[in-house]
Amino acid sequence: MAVVPYKEKTTSKREQVAEMFDNISPKYDLLNHVLSGGIDILWRKKAIRQLRPFAPKRLLDIATGTGDFALEALVLKPEKIVGVDISEGMLSVGRQKMVKRGVDHIIEMRSGDSEGLPFPNNDFDAVIVSFGVRNFENLLKGLTDMYRVTRPGGVCLVLEFSNPRKAPFKQLYGFYSNSILPLIGRLVSRDSSAYTYLPESVKAFPDGPDFLRVFEQAGFTKTKWIPLTFGIASIYIGQKA
Repeated sequence: MAVVPYKEKTTSKREQVAEMFDNISPKYDLLNHVLSGGIDILWRKKAIRQLRPFAPKRLLDIATGTGDFALEALVLKPEKIVGVDISEGMLSVGRQKMVKRGVDHIIEMRSGDSEGLPFPNNDFDAVIVSFGVRNFENLLKGLTDMYRVTRPGGVCLVLEFSNPRKAPFKQLYGFYSNSILPLIGRLVSRDSSAYTYLPESVKAFPDGPDFLRVFEQAGFTKTKWIPLTFGIASIYIGQKA
């Protein structure tokens, strides 16, 4: 059974995720940085550094949200970054951010479904996603479509939350994510479900070697898993032959 934000509703996971992010979009950036102690910024920087050897010129940022990962990718000096998301609320905040920073001519924010991307085959040098794949309704379908739009020789990079495996950090993180995180999230965002859904979705997500198996099933080769901060998050990299 799929983990969804609003258990009392009968709508699909895709629709519920879009609704959730629309609800929390005004406070999303603030909450991200507060709840992670700002370490999410370092995670994004480290993830983007993994792409330097590939020197991608055209990038697709899936589940772009307000565009933080796309903005970080500017250090690669790409010609174009397209960010797609199913939440118009998040995209609206992101578009304002791009205009304010004067990069809207490089970063384009578009509405799009990660499991049915509106792009031709072999269209991007790199496909990236941060903290978004666990929200896919069908993980394999989403990764397979990411593979489709990646050009041969291109790379896919996923940054996602994972489950710490070693004590005592496993227990400490479990207490924080199940008790403290939902409380702060509820107080700031006024959406009681969103930050209960987050730890539930992380716990249910196939991380580490399990994710690599699905990644490879989608077609990616030369896959690699890089745990971050005691395993709270992970970077996954794969290439298209």
